Amino acid sequence: MRAMHASLLATAAGSLAIAALALATEPADKGLVSPIYGVSLPHGYRQWEVIAPAMEGAPLDELRVVVGNATAARAYRSHTLPFPDGSVLVKLAWKQKPSPEFAPATIPGAATTVQVMVKDATRYAATGGWGFGRFIDGKPADEAQHRSCFACHQARVNGHDFVFTRLAP
Repeated sequence: MRAMHASLLATAAGSLAIAALALATEPADKGLVSPIYGVSLPHGYRQWEVIAPAMEGAPLDELRVVVGNATAARAYRSHTLPFPDGSVLVKLAWKQKPSPEFAPATIPGAATTVQVMVKDATRYAATGGWGFGRFIDGKPADEAQHRSCFACHQARVNGHDFVFTRLAP
């Protein structure tokens, strides 16, 4: 009887480990994908390595931080261009607001957008190998907002594999 219980527990533990691994590699919500590119918010992106912070002045007045998955972070550290397939960059943005404790400081206010770039040279060949996602309040922005993604990157950073962000020293 004990052997049977031990076997059942081992099977259950193995199943839980497999389920946990699957959750760690799946998007945060498979049903919420960007139009045009089919990009979703990646699971666990808020725990990824910081690539660089940024501040956007008027009219947006945003604080931003770009994080990258392990593939993107390795590419940044080794100065690899183009970025390898599997690289994912996520930009989080918040409205700026003054700190109530220290007047010269700015702190994050309301969240504005989360933007995602996914490198897959085959799937996104027409857009330099990158797929784009823009999410507002956790939901994909409309198609018109996604159409402007690649055009902006192509016009300004085509010599840097279509990526604006540089690794912070």
